[in-house]
Amino acid sequence: MKLSYKKLWVMLVERDMKKTEFAKRAKISSASLAKLGKGSNVTTDVLLRICEELKCDISDIVEVVPDEPESVNDSESAIS
Repeated sequence: MKLSYKKLWVMLVERDMKKTEFAKRAKISSASLAKLGKGSNVTTDVLLRICEELKCDISDIVEVVPDEPESVNDSESAIS
């Protein structure tokens, strides 16, 4: 399982807010913004600052999604 921040990006588009403007207002670093963009893990502190800035719940900006299944070729090479 992994986290997806797609809901966050949709919310920013709906609010006509650029990512850099949003990061500055939410007081999150460019490194954290880059991690969000890559779907990487960020601290709960960052997620809370985002929620405070956007006045929303964490479920409005992030969701848990299943990992992509391995391809058949990857599974076979692991067995060999």
